[in-house]
Amino acid sequence: MPRTSPKPKNRTKARVLSSRVAYRGPAFTVTADQVLEPSGVRTRRDIVHHSGSVVILAVEESNSEPLVLLEQQYRHAAQQTLWELPAGRIDVGEKGLAAAKRELLEETGYTASRWKCILRFYASPGFLAETMDMYSARGLRRGKAQPEADEVIGSQMVPLSAAVAMVMKGTIRDAKTIAGVLWLNQSQHG
Repeated sequence: MPRTSPKPKNRTKARVLSSRVAYRGPAFTVTADQVLEPSGVRTRRDIVHHSGSVVILAVEESNSEPLVLLEQQYRHAAQQTLWELPAGRIDVGEKGLAAAKRELLEETGYTASRWKCILRFYASPGFLAETMDMYSARGLRRGKAQPEADEVIGSQMVPLSAAVAMVMKGTIRDAKTIAGVLWLNQSQHG
């Protein structure tokens, strides 16, 4: 006999029955929560709480084809160097746009005269409470990068068509970068 899913209740959020901090670190906290979900299912959910991040889709428009600023950075969790859009954490008390401007300058040395929040999404909502705000940055001016002590980042301008090809071939494997490159491609051709 096939299993059926429980019927959803009228609630739209889970009711937290209990919560304990399992880990507290400098970048995030993990809680172990006992919850009653809107479907009526009672379960444990381990949640990573994070202050949120910004992603910067920096675009140079002076050529016939837009150029996208991509970085290469080693990521220990992935055990490899990844192609990514510039990004970083929103510090406690900091606004998203201020964080985006700070991260673009720190990681790449670029500043921008025109900013717009274009996407807001969850990185991995099954266990991660982090939201990511993606900002379009245009009117770019090159400067000197100011990376943090543990950051070794290379950056280069890549034609949009080449960035899309990198996504489609699996060369770009970072989800926020895939979202940004495909968003830009759709906005140019959609």
